[in-house]
Amino acid sequence: MPLRLLSGSKIHLRLLPVACAALFFCSVASAGDAPVRVAIVGLEHGHVGGFITRVLARQDVQLVGVVEARRELRERDARQYKLNPALMFARMEDLMAATKVDAVATFTNTFDHLKVVESCAALKIPVMMEKPLAVNMTHARAMAAAAKRSGIHVIVNYETTWYAGNHHAYAAIHQDKAIGEIRRIIVNDGHSGRGDTAPRPEFSQWLKDPASGGGALLDFACYGADLVTWLMRNERPLSVVATTQRLQPLKYLHVEDEATLVLTYPKAVALIQASWNWPFARKDMEVYGQRGSILVPQKDIVRLRVGTAEERVLTPAPLKAPHGDSISYLAEIARGRLQPEGLSSLEVNLIATEILDAAAESARTGKRVDLLPSKL
Repeated sequence: MPLRLLSGSKIHLRLLPVACAALFFCSVASAGDAPVRVAIVGLEHGHVGGFITRVLARQDVQLVGVVEARRELRERDARQYKLNPALMFARMEDLMAATKVDAVATFTNTFDHLKVVESCAALKIPVMMEKPLAVNMTHARAMAAAAKRSGIHVIVNYETTWYAGNHHAYAAIHQDKAIGEIRRIIVNDGHSGRGDTAPRPEFSQWLKDPASGGGALLDFACYGADLVTWLMRNERPLSVVATTQRLQPLKYLHVEDEATLVLTYPKAVALIQASWNWPFARKDMEVYGQRGSILVPQKDIVRLRVGTAEERVLTPAPLKAPHGDSISYLAEIARGRLQPEGLSSLEVNLIATEILDAAAESARTGKRVDLLPSKL
């Protein structure tokens, strides 16, 4: 199957695996499947609004409850999304007593991820949270232990997980061997800053609180840690050096708005640049190998250059469900038809959290942090 260049000509590359082909919004569930009963826990994360809208538009999943301790948030979102007030609960226990739940999507602050995972593990319900996995490795290990004891799946949702360009780059590197072994990775993420305005002021509030998981390091360096770990096939770096800055101290009183990480591997180096001070929003990456480079400047564009040949600009096919969006992915996990792997998996995100932990220590001490060859 050919890929079409932006110029209109065609090239033939090895087909991507089934998990990384064209995106369809419809679910892979068969007509006889009952909708997956999904509950939302937490309304303080800014991504929850889009999730609610997408779930309500689908037939293969059903929103059966929303848990949020703060009454004002429950009432606000029930009005905004025209939800039945009977779906709104103050506590997880009240939700579970009222209805059956197949899967949980978490939109709390990052610190509270552990509490939600432990509750879901006790109930043997798979759980997905918004990135990052955890505020530190202590929480991450506790989540992994709870998941292992109960046998549930824990997955992490990153917007970049569903980018066709990222998956095409991975296949070109590891299947087609298009650029040789990886030598350098650069990942840039962030935007122009965290404001305090509606519609979700509580989102910005906890992102400026280090105790809740705030700061540019966790907020945006997590994308790079996740992507680099995936591209390096779960290889842990030898060391991490990081600096953090507060370029707008009057706006960000307690957290950094800049984070720069350098990860060293035996044969490669990775640079992660996370910022709340970019002149524009960005989630892009560059991968350089022995013989060429693959750049993903946008989610559906890949720029490939091999040797001295001219750069080619490609438009990869969208990803197929359930690998093209978080709702389809979570639904198939809840049905028991999919094992998490790659960017959303607990395995990758444990290493990503270890990288972020090391980066925080390096920034605090001003020293390189060497990662010991021990189990996570």
